[in-house]
Amino acid sequence: MSADNHKKYKMQQYSIDEISERFGIVAESMEMREVLHVVQQVATSDITVLITGESGSGKDLIAKTIHQLSHRADKEMISVNCGAIPEGIIESELFGHEKGAFTSASDQRKGYFELADNGTIFLDEIGELPQQTQVKFLRVLENGEFMRVGSGQPRRVNVRVIAATNKDIEEEVSAKRFRADLYYRLRSINIRIPPLRERQDDIVPLVKRFANEFAQSSKMSFGGFSSQAIDALIGYEWPGNVRELKNVVESLIVLEPGREIQAEDVRRFLSKMHRSNVSYGYSDNVHLPVHLHKSSEQAERELIYRALLEMRNDILELKEFLMNQHHEPQRVHLLPPSEHNISNRNVKNELIEELPSIEEMEKSLINEALRRTGGRRREAAKALQISERTLYRKIKEYGL
Repeated sequence: MSADNHKKYKMQQYSIDEISERFGIVAESMEMREVLHVVQQVATSDITVLITGESGSGKDLIAKTIHQLSHRADKEMISVNCGAIPEGIIESELFGHEKGAFTSASDQRKGYFELADNGTIFLDEIGELPQQTQVKFLRVLENGEFMRVGSGQPRRVNVRVIAATNKDIEEEVSAKRFRADLYYRLRSINIRIPPLRERQDDIVPLVKRFANEFAQSSKMSFGGFSSQAIDALIGYEWPGNVRELKNVVESLIVLEPGREIQAEDVRRFLSKMHRSNVSYGYSDNVHLPVHLHKSSEQAERELIYRALLEMRNDILELKEFLMNQHHEPQRVHLLPPSEHNISNRNVKNELIEELPSIEEMEKSLINEALRRTGGRRREAAKALQISERTLYRKIKEYGL
């Protein structure tokens, strides 16, 4: 590293609060502060980084921050959306081509890797990369070598690679749609951006930022959000994450110019957005709102309790069914003969008393989810349709 670059490297040692302020990343929540802590650690190296997270959660902003904190900050960062490039030309786009390599190749052309030499390349939606291209990409990661389309001459680049995806890459590997060796090479550092519903402490500062910026840039009068409207925004599940929050805030300012926005305005607007999926505050999709006026954690607790109550009712119905079988002569007796004189009501009361509590069933359900997923908490939380944060709290609460 040159003396100039070393100087820049030393200058770019920022605290988490400084990173948040400098690069416009809202990180009031513990979850996002943990993300920035990892960014702080990896940015100054050249290690490959894989950023995972739902669409709209801010993966591109984290990638740009890593680049700007690195010793390559004075070089270019090339961003490539792998899902937006047709499969037939993606190799040419990434690695370049020689004149005459294919019908429309009238000139020699550098690819994105060459253009990013000595800088950073950000490959968004890496899960969409065709398998044939994955092999060539792996070679670049391994030794910096590639060949232009139509050329047999290896070329070398010095590029820092940051990749991102909203897919479950482990699932893609299992389905053989993504190469295992490439995944293992990419996941040296995996930064998971939590969805907005798992970082509720960030919602209010994000709303304030988006509202003020939009009102100023569009020169529109803005009357603010009522406390109930803020509660409604916090209680929403935000399937589109930060990007959706920004669009909703801006749309509400346009629709209600100069007036304080109320909870009913928020609910009405969100309902219109998801009218085909939502039925009066409830959704079959776990990413849509459950109760607009409740926190995500409260909603998730209600979901799991509802599932447990349904299981409990099923158990009761099954036991009642088995009890009734006892009174049918063609069936096998399931109760001891000495108890045949017990009334149906007494038997039912005893069966009810034997039922486990909701807490016991919840603990058992979480144990079973962890067992089936081999202890992988993220997958267990997904199976239970609750956030990882809620699952971690439950594990601690029950001493699992």
